[in-house]
Amino acid sequence: MLREIGELSGIVWRLLKANGEMTTAAIKKETNQSDFMVGAAVGWLAREDKLNFKKSARIIKVSLK
Repeated sequence: MLREIGELSGIVWRLLKANGEMTTAAIKKETNQSDFMVGAAVGWLAREDKLNFKKSARIIKVSLK
C-alpha cells in the first residue's frame, strides 16, 4: 500500500504543478481515487514540506510551495 500512496503522491504533485491550487475533492475527482488514498498522498507531501494549505470557511485548498 505504501508504494501506491507514494505513486499517487507523485501524481498529486504533478496535478498541482499543472493546475495550481486545488481542493482535495477536486484532486479526488481528477485522480479517481478514494478519500483515504488522496488524504494519504496529501499527507505524504505535507510531511515532505511540499504543500501550502489555505482554509476558507469549510474548504481547504492545497497548493505547492
